[in-house]
Amino acid sequence: MQKSNALPALILGGLLCLGLIMLGNTVGDKLIKMKAMERTVTVKGLAEKEVKANVAIWPIRFTEVDNDLKQLYQTVQVKTDKVVDFLKQQGFSEDEITIALPAINDRQAQGYVDPNVKYRYAANISISLYTDNVDLLLKTRTNMLSLAKDGIAISDQDYNSKAQFLFTELNKVKPEMIESATKNARQVAEKFAKDSNSKLGKIKNASQGQFSINDRDSNTPYVKKVRIVSTLTYYLND
Repeated sequence: MQKSNALPALILGGLLCLGLIMLGNTVGDKLIKMKAMERTVTVKGLAEKEVKANVAIWPIRFTEVDNDLKQLYQTVQVKTDKVVDFLKQQGFSEDEITIALPAINDRQAQGYVDPNVKYRYAANISISLYTDNVDLLLKTRTNMLSLAKDGIAISDQDYNSKAQFLFTELNKVKPEMIESATKNARQVAEKFAKDSNSKLGKIKNASQGQFSINDRDSNTPYVKKVRIVSTLTYYLND
């Protein structure tokens, strides 16, 4: 009676041992595969694109001096109107032109009067042009000398008088540039995989860098260079 009970127990124990062995082999295979999947390569992909600015901001400045304050205001008004008329003749609309109040400086009110200063009052006039017609603005800048015949000397040398050019249509070029950066990164990864006798696997993770927009050079600030660097990590397979 005891022998008959021992046989099924022995068979059951053998099956359990076989199951544990098979389970161990399966788990071992999975661990080996997981270990292999830990081999990765991290690369960076670069994309650059030259674009033309689509918005321009141009502060047009000039200065007037006089010893008679009333006369100074009249001169400022006349010359401001001439500058605005000039801009309209070039093709700009009234909505694109903004006139700031003139800044009047009384040199005698400063307490110290420089004997070399000929005029007591100085007025700084600023007219701002905000437009999306960049080509027209560039053309107009070359024609500004025509205002000199009216005694208007436009200042364009100091920092506050320089035109500012902007590119605000980044969303239009984003998809294309991200795709290009990703392809560039994959090419680098494939070269690494080939050199290391491996095969490139799937992407483990990816990080999109920030877009940067800078002038192409100091002579053409209306031409911008858009740049993006993406970071991708790929699995390596044998």
